[in-house]
Amino acid sequence: MTTDPSAPDPDAPAAPVPDVTPAEPGSPSVPDVPASPVGPDVTPAEGEDSGYTPAGVPTFDSVREKIERRAGTAIGAEELARESVAGRTLEEQFDERRQAAADRLREIRRSLAQE
Repeated sequence: MTTDPSAPDPDAPAAPVPDVTPAEPGSPSVPDVPASPVGPDVTPAEGEDSGYTPAGVPTFDSVREKIERRAGTAIGAEELARESVAGRTLEEQFDERRQAAADRLREIRRSLAQE
């Protein structure tokens, strides 16, 4: 049975599938874009700041706020990781290795000084 090369493949997707990597646990599944009930022409109520211009471009303040929030989250996650049992164990191992390295370096310097 021959198939017509100009005929569309019935198993092919209708539109190209975007390359999407899975999100990390706890990350939002949709972008941080304010929801618009009617469409892009809807403007926020007077006095309300959506963080976007009427053309849909993010404002400098909203971008800065998002960066500061993400940086704060990263710093907090690092602090929590250090305070965990595993984090303390790793720090203790690092300190022990650093002390052993310093002791070995002193020993090598003493042996060189005697020669």
